[in-house]
Amino acid sequence: MTNIHQHHPRHLFMKTAAMMALSLTLCAHTFGQKKPTNSTICHPDGTVTFLYKNDNAKKVEVDVQFAGKHPMERDAQTGLWTVTLGPAAPDMYPYHFEVDGLSVMDPLCEQYFPNEGFKNSLLEISNSKSTLPHDICNVPHGRVEYIHYFSKSLGATNNAIVYLPPSYATDIQKKYPVFYLISGTTDTEEVYYKVGRMNYIIDNLLAKGAAKDMIIVLPYGNPYKLLPPSKNGQMPQMGFGNDVFSNDLVNDLMPYIERNYRTINDRDHRAIGGFSRGGNQGLSNGLRHLDKFSYLCSYSSFTSTDIPEVYDNASDTNAKLHLFWLGIGTDDFLYGTGRDYMEFLDKKGIRTVKEFTTDKFGHTWMNAKYFLYKTMPLLFNPEASEKAMSQGKPAPAATGKEEPFTPGVMARLFPRPIISPEFAPGTVTFRLKAPDAKKVLLQCEGYADRIEMVKDDEGVWSMTLEEGISEVFKYCFIVDGTPVADPNNMYLSPDKGFKFSVCNNPYNTYSFATMGDIAHGRVSYDLNSQQACYFPPTMKGVKHLIHLIPGTDDTIESWFKVGGADAIADKLTAEGQAAPCLIVASFDKPTIVSETQPQTIHTLRASDYFTWQERREALENLLKTIK
Repeated sequence: MTNIHQHHPRHLFMKTAAMMALSLTLCAHTFGQKKPTNSTICHPDGTVTFLYKNDNAKKVEVDVQFAGKHPMERDAQTGLWTVTLGPAAPDMYPYHFEVDGLSVMDPLCEQYFPNEGFKNSLLEISNSKSTLPHDICNVPHGRVEYIHYFSKSLGATNNAIVYLPPSYATDIQKKYPVFYLISGTTDTEEVYYKVGRMNYIIDNLLAKGAAKDMIIVLPYGNPYKLLPPSKNGQMPQMGFGNDVFSNDLVNDLMPYIERNYRTINDRDHRAIGGFSRGGNQGLSNGLRHLDKFSYLCSYSSFTSTDIPEVYDNASDTNAKLHLFWLGIGTDDFLYGTGRDYMEFLDKKGIRTVKEFTTDKFGHTWMNAKYFLYKTMPLLFNPEASEKAMSQGKPAPAATGKEEPFTPGVMARLFPRPIISPEFAPGTVTFRLKAPDAKKVLLQCEGYADRIEMVKDDEGVWSMTLEEGISEVFKYCFIVDGTPVADPNNMYLSPDKGFKFSVCNNPYNTYSFATMGDIAHGRVSYDLNSQQACYFPPTMKGVKHLIHLIPGTDDTIESWFKVGGADAIADKLTAEGQAAPCLIVASFDKPTIVSETQPQTIHTLRASDYFTWQERREALENLLKTIK
């Protein structure tokens, strides 16, 4: 491990205009085109052509969920690596390029898979003949809000996403049932939004009158990730029933939702479910709290067969459940264990609805979306759910060919991660496993030079920084000339093109992790109007609106997910250093309509500042002047 301190003083670069110009040149050289073009071409016959530009690569493959991994060939005239695969059914598919053995996101694709570990881009194949359940249609759309709340169970600030149906803003007296929907292992709370498209699925169903109005809450299924790692460098093992997630859900998140949103707070109006690990968490918490939930949904999952007073008391359990829905693909690696769980419930006399797929590539988000679409019309609809339950069929017989689910399977699918970035007071260490690479450089926002990393005997490259690490900044690795986001960092900069990783130091001034029990605002994203809005904890007396204009390569998320605008506003407001105000990030004039229309609009342009540190300082100074 190598320390960088004296030879790369970050503050000198920050103050030197010539070096700033040099860094811009380096970024332009590294990340190529300023105006990205499509790198996937979807043809009418369902095939897809993949294109990738990299003059440094010796071997390139594309790995896409509908076809697996395939080699690409380089066109000598254009320099593009290309291959055509398929045909594939219309849907959304994760994919990435493998460049000389290293996984690389598509640098020209704006949509990405927000995972704790692997980094994939998203390919969307539309249906020319009809709409898909997750399509963005011309119907009324609900609002998606990002929330933060202090979790006593976690001892820190946690986060979640909340969907509000279109009627929530217009019928201010109406109260709503709540569906707690949890993503899978290594997924963040964003996945059922950005990959699962839960908001567009329910929007489309509501427009057809095919589902009931509901609030949907997406918890973060792995809050351990928000805590410092243990001494051996590993996260605590996930448990069920009395783990941090379960305690946070029941004792912290649910009370927060019921205090801050118009909810109907009884078991007949609460549902819980999820995909993969989230399905396990949903079933475990639902069955252990039948006084709180009466609709349970498991997508490609199962749970413990040892839950007291549930399985051995079938008549009481059946009476309490409006819906117990289980879906899984017959080609899913969890199918054997999932089928066994279904058979166990049958033998115990517990009623369920079962659904199986054969055409969605196993343990995938194609299945997760499909199962969600199938269950949403049944939620909070006792007549429809009872009809489905009464028609439930027994589990199919075992064939003996089912793949057993063992710890070895989990270890193969989710190997022990490299910790990067790893924070300690005064330092941050970056790591990348690339045993075949000849040279790896670390490129950080605010540094004039790329910094050489050092490889150990296990093929892990590392570098420790001691300068300027208290700020949030963007970075990436340059592996033999190819830019790569940190595959072990869950925080990505939501840029239009290449996605930098974000070094989000938990020790920095505006880290949510260090704020303690304070009131937080909410950030809503409207992808149709391309506008993001921060609403303060209270709208009472709000007189000011700050309009944040993103930079050329930014999106409407950038001012919040990299700039930390919501964190800065939360902290300064809680400390009495700033008055509550609305903050809108958009490229065009804000169109926010609120109960209290701000009388004064202040504007900050990202393009007026060179680094995110300067942008944050400008926002902080502006907030402190608003009264």
